[in-house]
Parts: sequence; structure tokens; C-alpha cells
Amino acid sequence: METKRIITTLEETNQLAKTIAHFAFPGMVIGLSGDLGSGKTTFTQFFATHLGIRDIVNSPTFTILKIYPNHLPLYHMDVYRLADAGYDYELDDYLFGTGVSVVEWYPVIQKYLPDSILEIIITLQGEHRQVVVKGSGMYESIVQALIP
Repeated sequence: METKRIITTLEETNQLAKTIAHFAFPGMVIGLSGDLGSGKTTFTQFFATHLGIRDIVNSPTFTILKIYPNHLPLYHMDVYRLADAGYDYELDDYLFGTGVSVVEWYPVIQKYLPDSILEIIITLQGEHRQVVVKGSGMYESIVQALIP
């Protein structure tokens, strides 16, 4: 199941993150992909806020993983740099853990991810963004909640 929308403001990104955070559960995996500067980290910042995380959330580009403790921990990954390095990092403890994993550039490690994840693809369209949200299984209800 999937839904598409055009996002024109930061507030719309915030509302998308808020709706998805409402459904957050232990073991949830969100895969983000999109152009550089499309808003993957911005989405994650809003998402973290709606999980109740008050830390400053920034891109884990050079560290691969940042952990934000919370009643539902957030594991924020940027796996872009693993495209050439291979999958030498032990991310399984997080991807199959008790928190929520948000994986920027998820297609790089897709074969290591759970069979079912919530996919968010952000494409730049001038000053706007097209956002496609896909999910199956336990993620269908989230996608359905996003359909206007």
C-alpha cells in the first residue's frame, strides 16, 4: 500500500512526522531515501520531537548511528557511506531491537533490513517535495492514516 503527497512547508513535514510517530512501536523500522537536501534529517528531527526526545537530532553521516534514549529509543542511521564499505557495522541489534530505527539511504542495506518496513521516499520538485510512503503488513495502517 502506498500514498503520495506534495509537501510545500516545514509544517507539513512536521505533521507527517507527528502522524507516523503516533503509530511508533518497538522494532519499527522507517527507511528514508531521497535526494541530498530533500529533508530526510528534517523529517527525523520532527519525528524525534513527537516521540518526546528533547536532544538535538542531527545527521549521523560520519558516525553511521546515533542513539537517542527515550521510553522508546530512537536509532538514527545514515548508511550512505556503507555503499562502498559493505555491511561491516553491527546494526542488527538496533534494526531488530526495542526502539525505532530511522535509516537514511536505506536501499544501501535493504537486504539486511526486516522484510516489512515503512518506506518514505522524498523527491525534490523545485521548491516542493513529493513524498511517497509505502508499507505492508503492520505498516499498512500507518499508510492508510496518511491517505487524505
